[in-house]
Amino acid sequence: MTENEIMRIELHRRELFRFVAVLAFIGCSIASAQDAKTPAGQRVFYTGHSFHMFVPPQVEQLVKAANIQGHKLAGTQGIGGSRVVQHWDLADDKNKAKPALIRGEVDVFTMAAHLAIPDDGITKFTELGLKHNPNLRLLVQASWYPHDVPAPKSIRDNAQRDDMKIADLQAAVDEWRTKLEAQVDDLNKQHGQRAVFIVPVGDAVVKLRALIVDGKFPGITTQSKLFRDPIGHGNGQVMALASYCNFAAIYRISPVGLKLEERSVDAAQHTILQQIAWETVSKYLYAGIAELKSN
Repeated sequence: MTENEIMRIELHRRELFRFVAVLAFIGCSIASAQDAKTPAGQRVFYTGHSFHMFVPPQVEQLVKAANIQGHKLAGTQGIGGSRVVQHWDLADDKNKAKPALIRGEVDVFTMAAHLAIPDDGITKFTELGLKHNPNLRLLVQASWYPHDVPAPKSIRDNAQRDDMKIADLQAAVDEWRTKLEAQVDDLNKQHGQRAVFIVPVGDAVVKLRALIVDGKFPGITTQSKLFRDPIGHGNGQVMALASYCNFAAIYRISPVGLKLEERSVDAAQHTILQQIAWETVSKYLYAGIAELKSN
């Protein structure tokens, strides 16, 4: 073989390599575009207590930022300190949740669990909702633990949060969430489908508090700054984090990069909160995203 022939073969090999590389790049670009496809809008009805009912207006902002078309706020029903069953038992002339489900006007229905689990309200709303919309998804927010941990170690002053151990906070959330998971498992088994999901907001809040303890969350150096009372009503960072988690669970896409107006939260904090929310929700089996990604 002559030297010229060797050179031509080498040139051909390099051109072939470049061509394959271009195809691979195009394929990756197409896959990325498909992964980033904007989801269809959902009709969302929210029920819950004060650890949840700030979520609807913030999710509305995120929907606009994500340019999701066809989204509709189907309604809200808030009761302070409520169990889900209190929303079910609400008098007919005040109950907005039941009629919306009966009319089949809801695609996603949210609830916020209280400490007493199982909660018959979750069961009854699931039965009613699926009867009128078999494709309904029901999301139950598993919140952060009120007063941080169960009695007798519950905090009585917000400042006591600064001395709380992350392991103790996580243990309280784990115990509460595990009970909720058992009820969700039973309901999904009864209905022969995965219709009820959990939004692990409590886990996300613990991760945020761990960052503060480690000095890795800009602008806040003490855990108590996240809350405004011993019960645990959150300041802007906690509210934004909960909203990012719920948005991720409703639309099963990442909130990273979406704009949310919350005056007490700066841009650097928003970025971290979005990342916490997506990592927590997307990897948690009961939120339903991890299963989708694996299929």
